[in-house]
Amino acid sequence: MSIKTHFLNGVATIEIARPEKKNALTMAMYEAMAEALRSAQTDDKVRAVLITGQPGIFTSGNDLEDFMARPPHMGSDSSGSPIFGFMHALIGCDKPVVAAVTGAAIGIGTTMLLHCDFVYVSDEARLALPFVSLGLVPEFGSSLLIPALMGRARASEKLLLGDPFTGADAVDCGLANAVLPANEVANHARRIAERFNALPPGAVRESKKLLRRGVGEQVLETVAAEGAVFGKRLQSPEAKEAFQAFFQKRKPDFSQFS
Repeated sequence: MSIKTHFLNGVATIEIARPEKKNALTMAMYEAMAEALRSAQTDDKVRAVLITGQPGIFTSGNDLEDFMARPPHMGSDSSGSPIFGFMHALIGCDKPVVAAVTGAAIGIGTTMLLHCDFVYVSDEARLALPFVSLGLVPEFGSSLLIPALMGRARASEKLLLGDPFTGADAVDCGLANAVLPANEVANHARRIAERFNALPPGAVRESKKLLRRGVGEQVLETVAAEGAVFGKRLQSPEAKEAFQAFFQKRKPDFSQFS
């Protein structure tokens, strides 16, 4: 199984475990993560959720072969495909979510961090939002949340140019809490998650709701708007050229487009 889940000392852990494919995410993996989040949400024994990858890799983003075989679509309930089911499960989780990031966090590997309450990254982490270079647009509310966190100038670097950035940059931009040596990230993140065993769960949940109250509806509206444009862009000639170039291991040629 490419998603491993386990429960220990009040913490429900969701581990992305597909290192042979650089933890690339399939639709089945999104379904498993969404189910794990929903289960944690309703389990009174769970005080916090921990999302982690493998040593040296958080996730390289979508598995493009699986992604193109089952392209995402918005459903009438604003969930639709497994990707949107995962997005809504993470956005709607009212328990603290802690992320431990080592190595690469590409595409949704970075945008999911926007919806975690605590993010700890390694000094080897490399984050990137390469949507435009694939002929696509930002997703998971990032077109709203990245400018709010970083300001428009930095957001343009990250979202329009797709410039990769380090764990230290993520802390500086407000995306992450701290950067740590790679071998310390997972244990530190777990210690933070376990601290919620000593805190009143009702107060934690209500405080998290209040922290997100100002942008909650905007985030859901943005996810829906992004999803609609994203779906159209998947069918665009630019995206087709980008994906063909990826599979053919060549540089895409966008000179023919205006």
